[in-house]
Amino acid sequence: MVPDAPLYLDACATTPLAQVARQAMDEACMTAWANPSSLHGFGLAAAESLERSRQSLAADLGTQAEAVRFCSGATESIHLALLGAAAALEPGRVLISGVEHPAVTAAAGRLQQQGWQLQAVPVDATGLLDLDALQALLRSPTRLVSVIGAQSEVGTLQPLGQIARLCRQAGVLFHTDAVQLAPHLPLAMDQLGFDLVSLSAHKLGGPRGVGALLVRQGLSMAPLLGGGGQERGLRAGTEPVVLAAGFAAALALARRQQSDGTSARIQHQRDRLLLALQDLPGVTLSGPHPARQPRLPHHLSLLLSDPRGRPLSGRQVVRALWQQGVAASSGSACSGASGRPQPSPVLLAMGVDRDRASSGLRLSLGCWLEDAQIERLPAALAQAMAGCGAVPP
Repeated sequence: MVPDAPLYLDACATTPLAQVARQAMDEACMTAWANPSSLHGFGLAAAESLERSRQSLAADLGTQAEAVRFCSGATESIHLALLGAAAALEPGRVLISGVEHPAVTAAAGRLQQQGWQLQAVPVDATGLLDLDALQALLRSPTRLVSVIGAQSEVGTLQPLGQIARLCRQAGVLFHTDAVQLAPHLPLAMDQLGFDLVSLSAHKLGGPRGVGALLVRQGLSMAPLLGGGGQERGLRAGTEPVVLAAGFAAALALARRQQSDGTSARIQHQRDRLLLALQDLPGVTLSGPHPARQPRLPHHLSLLLSDPRGRPLSGRQVVRALWQQGVAASSGSACSGASGRPQPSPVLLAMGVDRDRASSGLRLSLGCWLEDAQIERLPAALAQAMAGCGAVPP
């Protein structure tokens, strides 16, 4: 039996739908339900709603409305960014980091099948990109770089401004997966000089099924799908007007929370939780320490071991935590959920050995959590670890 209300600490996987997003979607359902390509009054109302959402997103992301292309989510956005940009280039080399989301590695793999060279730039033990290695690789035939802005599994924040500057100096296109970054930190696309930025609504309190690709003005791109020529010819298909309204409202809320004290409160909760969890035997922080290096403000990642120092199965601990009403994760929600547990590619890239790379636990907080609720976590984790076995050899 679950003694208290369940705690949701898996914001990096998805977030609860924000009330303001629900309200915006309800209004759009009533007033903007038509096809925005239709020329009658109903269609014009839908088109107006869509453009208001586009303008709102652009303002909150530091770019122009013309840069925003709606799509179904981050996976489509990432594929459109890499494959669409590469279609206008001669095949060359594409660089990614060693700690990318599976969507980026999949899209880059598609380019490799098309004759591109694929190379992963190494990271250090905290997941931070090796800028010297990147700069050395920004010579011909490199034409495209994709680096995750904030790593969902270990919380590392990459120096995107520096990366964008190095790419711009080398004449190389730069794409960033900003899915985890956008909910928590300002993202000024034009100021920082990004060429392509991928986003998803459901990581920041918006609905599932909608995301966006930001495209620098003048950049040549090819669509993945043909059809009606929507989204300035880059993404065919009737636009998700209602979902876009929820997306825009949720991002606007996230921006307000960065300045009204909400984000600071969540970060304070995270820091207090880290202090309490580090007192537990067998618990080690992975990724950057927030006192020494930038990290997602709502994020903790841990490596777990038993009293004999043997790595515990992170997946088993997640299941055991849920028996106590705590929802957590053992890594990216997109890295697979069946079969024998595989070591985390992210942790392996950071130099963690294979056994310990299966012992990860991720806790990602949100504005819905109260201090008293979070105080349940240390005891719940200790109990969950006591009932779990070591990673099988």
